[in-house]
Amino acid sequence: MWSRPIPPLDPAAAASRLRGRQSGLALLDSAMRHDTLGRSSYLAADPFGSFRVRGGQAYWNGAPVPGAPLDALRAVLAPYRLAPDPGLPPFQGGAIGYLAYDLGASLERVAPPARRAGLADDLAVNLYATIVAFDHRDDTCRLIATGFPETDPGARARKAASDLDALEALLRGPEPASEAAPVPPLAWRSNFTAESYARAVDRVRDYIRAGDIYQANIAQRFEAALPPGFDAFAFYRRLRVLNPAPFAAYLEIDGLTLASSSPERFLRLDGRQVETRPIKGTARRATDPAEDRARAEALAANPKERAENVMIVDLLRNDLSRICAPHSVAVPTLCGLETYAGVHHLVSAVTGTLKAGTDGLDLLAATFPGGSITGAPKLRAMDIITEIEGDAREVYCGAIGWIGFDGSLDTSIAIRTVMLDARRAVLQAGGGVTLLSDPEAEYRETLTKAERVFAAFPSGERS
Repeated sequence: MWSRPIPPLDPAAAASRLRGRQSGLALLDSAMRHDTLGRSSYLAADPFGSFRVRGGQAYWNGAPVPGAPLDALRAVLAPYRLAPDPGLPPFQGGAIGYLAYDLGASLERVAPPARRAGLADDLAVNLYATIVAFDHRDDTCRLIATGFPETDPGARARKAASDLDALEALLRGPEPASEAAPVPPLAWRSNFTAESYARAVDRVRDYIRAGDIYQANIAQRFEAALPPGFDAFAFYRRLRVLNPAPFAAYLEIDGLTLASSSPERFLRLDGRQVETRPIKGTARRATDPAEDRARAEALAANPKERAENVMIVDLLRNDLSRICAPHSVAVPTLCGLETYAGVHHLVSAVTGTLKAGTDGLDLLAATFPGGSITGAPKLRAMDIITEIEGDAREVYCGAIGWIGFDGSLDTSIAIRTVMLDARRAVLQAGGGVTLLSDPEAEYRETLTKAERVFAAFPSGERS
């Protein structure tokens, strides 16, 4: 591993210097600063390889790879295994990308979605030999290079030095001037109306009464046509200011752009230590400080929201127990209150120690997709979600993040996330439905979760 410090940079400004000059831009952006959850951001571009899964078939640089999707990814990563450098930030090079929610149909026996928009693969990651790491607590910036895909030690060292020089030169250059043209308001359409969403809530409650499930997460899908020349990165820069989040991200990958302001960690693996941080429970913030505090206190005391959170914690304890050492799974935080730009959330933390002989890809296979955005029991809830929603979720409620060459990983739940291609933007928002759910309140909650993301676009009609 080779590295060098450079003068501090803003992650978005640094990304703008690489965008257009190198392909495959990836920014994992702790836009909401926090000493632990939001301490680091990472920027990469110019990947040396691409791994994709489509229809259950894995591809490495376009060529088919045998095996189940995550086993195939393990085989692709194997030649680039590195020991971590404890003096460097947690991510020191590796894969960056997404796991679509629909990958779950390759991992578990669940029904596939009826309709697919065709925006996303089931899994898409690029492999990056060189990254920019930002430490927001210490206000430092460091370039890290692995020298891959060279594997001969001398060739690796020479390539790493060349990569560091080239990346530093790009980052020292001027930030391109913004040339974004004015954009007319977007006209958003949903696959649900308020009335049809209420009927969906009632259907879930019927399944609960019948004993099929305890809860399920039902989402609506908004879509809008984009005008020619829409600047997705300019949109993301507005989003990270309006709705800063510790797990924000901007990815350009195979003609698809992801702009995310997720507040929720899915999985973190550091050495053998695992953490997941499910969110269940949401209250809209108020502009008046006293009213805002009252809403936060009411959320923290709400029996329906707390019960929903506890049910998902139990689900995740069971998921982690499949892959973690006996008696190592714990809940250090239960229904803790966290505050973001537009909402308050109830957040728990579930931790464990990975079993000997397993790795981060085994961890993903045992737990994906996250229980906080499916329901309980998970597999039956996933089938009910597919039946009611109809449309594939694609990246929404999947995961975005990194898998290091050292085997560590950190991923978010892909909520508050927009998929964009050259023609359209797609945004989804949902909420957990229980027997105590009020259909009108559940519908409003989906809009509350989405409103800060909508605000980053030119204002337009929603229908």
